[in-house]
Parts: sequence; C-alpha cells; structure tokens
Amino acid sequence: MILLIQYTLIFASVLILVALGGCVSEHSGVINLGLEGEMVFGALGGALAMKYLPADSSAFVIILVAGLAAVVAGMLGSALLGVACINFKADQTIVGTALNMLAVAAATVIVKAINTAENPDNVSSEISYVQAKKAFIENINGFEFSWFMLITVIVLILIATLLYKTRSGLRLMACGEFPQAAASVGINVFKMRWLGVLLSGALGGFGGLVYITAGVSQWKFENGVAGFGFLALAVMIFGQWKPKHIAWAAVLFGMFRALSNVYSGFDFLVSMHIPSALYNMLPYIVSLIVLAFTSQHSRAPKAEGIPYDKGMR
Repeated sequence: MILLIQYTLIFASVLILVALGGCVSEHSGVINLGLEGEMVFGALGGALAMKYLPADSSAFVIILVAGLAAVVAGMLGSALLGVACINFKADQTIVGTALNMLAVAAATVIVKAINTAENPDNVSSEISYVQAKKAFIENINGFEFSWFMLITVIVLILIATLLYKTRSGLRLMACGEFPQAAASVGINVFKMRWLGVLLSGALGGFGGLVYITAGVSQWKFENGVAGFGFLALAVMIFGQWKPKHIAWAAVLFGMFRALSNVYSGFDFLVSMHIPSALYNMLPYIVSLIVLAFTSQHSRAPKAEGIPYDKGMR
C-alpha cells in the first residue's frame, strides 16, 4: 500500500505539472498538443545536467541545476510552438504534433551522438543518473518522499494564484476568451500568449524531469515519455482547465498508472492473472472512458486555437 501511495503521488505530480502547463497555454488561447515533446526536451535537459554535474555535488545543487536545465529546455521546445503558432499563425494542432515527433527524434540523435563520442561501441540512446537521482529522494520510514512532490504543491498554488488573483493572470485568460476585447483595452495579446506558451514549456519540461526520475535511474530517450503528455491533456480536460480540479484528476489518473508498477504486491490482483500489459494500458483506457462521458460538458477557453491578428474584429 505504501508503494501504491508513493507511486500515485509521484505520477500525479508529473500530471499536475504538465497539465497545468497545458492549462496556462490554453487559457492564453494557444492549444498545446506539444506537451509530450516539451516533456522530452525537459527530460533531456535534466538528464544531461545530472550526467555532467560533479559526483560530489550537494543534493540542493543537483535539484536546482537539473530543475533549471529541464525548465530551460522545455521553454526552448515551447518557443518553437510559439513562433509557429503565434507569430506565423500556423495550425496549432499540426505544430504540436510535429513538436512531439521532433523532440523524440532530436533527443535520440543527441544522446546517441554523446554516447558514441564517449565510447564508439555505445550506440544507445540511454542516459544513466544513478547517483544524482538519490538527491531527489528522502526515505521516511520506508516511504520514499520525493522533493518533487513538495515542489508540485508549491507550483500548483502559484499557478492558481497567478491565474485568478493577479492582473497578469486575468489578462492572460482574457486573451483566451475574447482577444479582440482584451486588445481594445490595451492588453498585448501577443505578449500574453507568449507568456502562456513559455510557462507551459517550463512546466512541461520540469514534468519531464520528474517523470524520468520516478523510480528509475536511467532513461532511453527513443522511448519518449510513453504518452504521458497526452495523458496530461486528458487530465487538463477532465479538470475543466481549473488548477484545483486538475490536481484531483491527476491523483485519480496517477493511481491507475501506479497500479502497473505495484499490482504484484496485491495478492487479490495477482490471483486474477490479468496480463501486465493491461495494467500499463489502464490509465489510457480510463482516460478514454472518462473523456467520452465528460468532454461534451467541458468548456474550453472560447478563443483557444484561433490565431490572433490585430486586424481581426
């Protein structure tokens, strides 16, 4: 049971971070289907930071540097989305899909090039960070508490405060609802949408780092992040684009994802002889069922996906 709670919380942390990123972007008016790609970019940045940090680095330094590297890498990935969708008004769905494919391909090529340069016989796309990973974990009576869990709660509070309690947040949401009306009172819609997209990349990138350190000490980048970016989109929609609801939805989906890691510890589940592959599919099956029943009642920001032009009326 402890393992189930532990994995539920860490996977929920990933989903909260990435879903909040999508939430902020869509509240600004930009559909971000590139969350998966931003997670991969962030995971790559964080993994490389952990790989090259000195072995004697303190836990604080490892968390800070790896976290910042993941955030910056995620923002660089989201900047591609921003240029294409905000500046050039490209189709946001197509650009997001392309970003997901680009991220996995680019990460694979970069990691293989690094590994080959170090050892010509090593052509894998894998980065190991066994020692560095220990910095993120505190063992409390058998429960592995991750500092990322605490950071996620702080980020959740900050994003909720930003959106509903600050002038910038209210302006950002106005740009996702009525951009022409927002522009008419002096709000720079382009800047607000860039803010939403870059924040989305930062959160998605950080979520990628949290994901690859959840229970493992190495990651093969040609595998991407196993569809977790799309699962975060489902969490965002189920959570009605509201941070508090997103948090509860993430815990629910995180629990189903955690079952695939710990089901063997429950005798009654083992006795059912359900294939392990089904447990891996469970969160995605649940997301399809949940969205089938709830998506018609969801209300997305009215102007999301609609390119903004100063000449629009």
